[in-house]
Amino acid sequence: MTNSNFKTHLAGLFKQALCKVAPELADSLLVVLDRPKQAQHGDYACNLAMQLAKPLRRSPRDIAQALIAALPVSEVIGKVEIAGAGFINVFITTAAKQSVVQGVLQQGEEYGRIDLGEGRKLQVEFVSANPTGPLHVGHGRGAAVGDCLCRLLDKAGWEVTREFYYNDAGAQIENLTLSVQLRCKGYTPEDPNWPENGYRGDYISDIARAFIAKEAIDADYQHVRASGDVEDTTSIRQFAVAYLRREQDLDLHAFRISFDVYSLESALYTDGKVDATVKKLIASGHTYEKDGALWLRTTDFGDDKDRVMRKTDGGYTYFVPDVAYHLDKWQRGFTKVINEQGADHHSTITRVRAGLQALDLGIPQGWPDYVLHQMVTVLRNGEEVKISKRAGSYVTLRDLIDEVGCDATRFFLAARHPDTQLVFDIDLAKSQSNENPVYYIQYAHARIHSVLSQWNGDRAALAHADMSPLDSEYEQTVLQRLIDYPQVIEAAANELSPHLIAFYLKDLAADFHSYYNASRFLVDDEKIKQARLALIAASAQVMRNGLNLLGVTAPEKM
Repeated sequence: MTNSNFKTHLAGLFKQALCKVAPELADSLLVVLDRPKQAQHGDYACNLAMQLAKPLRRSPRDIAQALIAALPVSEVIGKVEIAGAGFINVFITTAAKQSVVQGVLQQGEEYGRIDLGEGRKLQVEFVSANPTGPLHVGHGRGAAVGDCLCRLLDKAGWEVTREFYYNDAGAQIENLTLSVQLRCKGYTPEDPNWPENGYRGDYISDIARAFIAKEAIDADYQHVRASGDVEDTTSIRQFAVAYLRREQDLDLHAFRISFDVYSLESALYTDGKVDATVKKLIASGHTYEKDGALWLRTTDFGDDKDRVMRKTDGGYTYFVPDVAYHLDKWQRGFTKVINEQGADHHSTITRVRAGLQALDLGIPQGWPDYVLHQMVTVLRNGEEVKISKRAGSYVTLRDLIDEVGCDATRFFLAARHPDTQLVFDIDLAKSQSNENPVYYIQYAHARIHSVLSQWNGDRAALAHADMSPLDSEYEQTVLQRLIDYPQVIEAAANELSPHLIAFYLKDLAADFHSYYNASRFLVDDEKIKQARLALIAASAQVMRNGLNLLGVTAPEKM
């Protein structure tokens, strides 16, 4: 058996058994398989008998015996036992476990792919930074998590679209325009008349110099030439936004991030989508006029209070274009949408969802999904780093990339649950030690390549080697870790948690390093040598596959 997704295979067998034991419940019960914490309890445990006890009014152990009797024959199953009140423990045959090596080597980059998404369309919006300055480390965390989600969900069988939404309208853009205009006129942030909300970084000077020089911005999405007229605020605004969009694109390119779609907030207004959405909301009956403003009755959909849509001055509040934007996503056919954003966007979730529900278009409750990341603290020499010379008030993503490299930056920013605060230790990220997780994993991969290079044999032939010699404790541990990989993909995709891939890779690297330190590979016995080389070659393949999901390289030499 070369498909080592034993969990899915066993779930299918138990489903068939369920259809025989309790056919009336087969469609309503979910077969759940877990990995027992102790090896003597088998490789997988199923609690199906416990779930059936109440509706069937039978003891779980009796039901467990009936389920075991109804299980189809499988070459994967070595034995099945009933434990405790009625848990069913399944033991996988040694031969089936050893077959994972052929599975990995034959499937290569495709090993781990599952069909969770069944080819359905899915959109992930991430980064979506305001074009008012360089990307900071918070944007970097969003970029790393969002891109890893896209890679992961693609591997899980979804048709993924990556999208960047530019907030290129509103007060922040006006502040940017004014800041650049003042710099063009020779003012500096030290001037007493500098606006409190003005931007102070050196990059504002860079934009001002380029504007006065009448430079042009050429990119795939636009061509903008500065007029050079310091009183031409329209030209200043267009040029400043284009300049910073280009800068952000360069940073993202250096971070190995690309997008399929760029959306502009300003286009929602010029294309009439905001006004059309407001008309739909009024027609739905969920709005009302009060104190000269237009309100949306968001309390009908779980909000703690109603929200103003159109202010007394006629302008829309910030969540209205968000509703219009997400309506546009729905109309583009994305039945699943994930927004990866900073935790400071938490307050907008309820009102955006409420606005979508108020449209009465059949959009599901809880749509879209959100993955929110917490702030990042950067340390150097044990002390917090707070500012960048260029940005003036924060550490930029490019600062980290330039100092520790893209691999370490991506890994560190994606390797923790997004909902936890992250400390980025620059010294640790640069260190070549086992304490540095990205170095530890990459070193494992390089070690394997070194052994295979010393051997200098036909690597393709390893996929057909006899794996029966792989019976040591270390080898069984590595085999089980390889078996777990597709299930980790499934769990990470279901939970929208790409950090689980990083955890898995650290465990796989640890298993390999222990195996490496306890074993010899280039032994005289050809059968043992081929089996061991095949096992470590499969380990290297899974390391490459997992690192690729994180956007991290797998070097052959270090």
